[in-house]
Amino acid sequence: MITASELLAAWEGGVDRPMFERALLLLEASSGQSWEDLAALSIGQRDARLLDLREAIFGRSLPCLTACLACGERLELNLNVGDLRVSAFPRGEQNKQNSDTLVIEAEGLTLEFRLPNSFDLSAASGAKDTDSARAALIERCLLAVHDQDKEITYSLLSPSVLDALTVAMTEADPQSHLELALSCPSCEREWQAVFDIASYLWGEIQSWALRILHEVHILASAYGWREADILALSPLRRQLYLERIGV
Repeated sequence: MITASELLAAWEGGVDRPMFERALLLLEASSGQSWEDLAALSIGQRDARLLDLREAIFGRSLPCLTACLACGERLELNLNVGDLRVSAFPRGEQNKQNSDTLVIEAEGLTLEFRLPNSFDLSAASGAKDTDSARAALIERCLLAVHDQDKEITYSLLSPSVLDALTVAMTEADPQSHLELALSCPSCEREWQAVFDIASYLWGEIQSWALRILHEVHILASAYGWREADILALSPLRRQLYLERIGV
């Protein structure tokens, strides 16, 4: 279990970093695994671990607030960690010899690929736009393309083949792309919304960090305690001391 001090340090280290690095910082602080090992996980594997971490820190319930795309009605959702966990897509017989390599057939071509990881997100993060980032990600994860005995380069693939490959990547790692089916009770508009556990969890930790730093300031000012000693207190004991000084 990650301590308050470790969580605060991970938050501080990630304030000015992109979201995929923030996710790795949180997992590194909570698991003891190296950055390199965690970055090599598929995005779905990473997100499954983030769900576990979220449950360990804040519990199973995930309150969410959104608005209807049509009428603007506010919708309050109460998601559950268990409902957001997805089983991996079963891989075919052709992938048993090398579990990191997946194979699909599209428009007469045989495509071998692997699942995107955080190294790939890092490499694609410098792209000028979303389409360029998607192309960079796919090209990195595409291992080989064959038209019977002839090898085909990435640049020769049609948009429809690339779309099929994108779908196959998502199906093989469904935890990496969670979509919520939403419905407005006022106007009955229905739509799909992506749920990103990395962004959700980071937002919660951001709020927690600002709150606990305020508590540290108050208790240190009142009692002269060190930050480390205050963070080592349980939330209940911190609250009781705050109540004693009228906060």
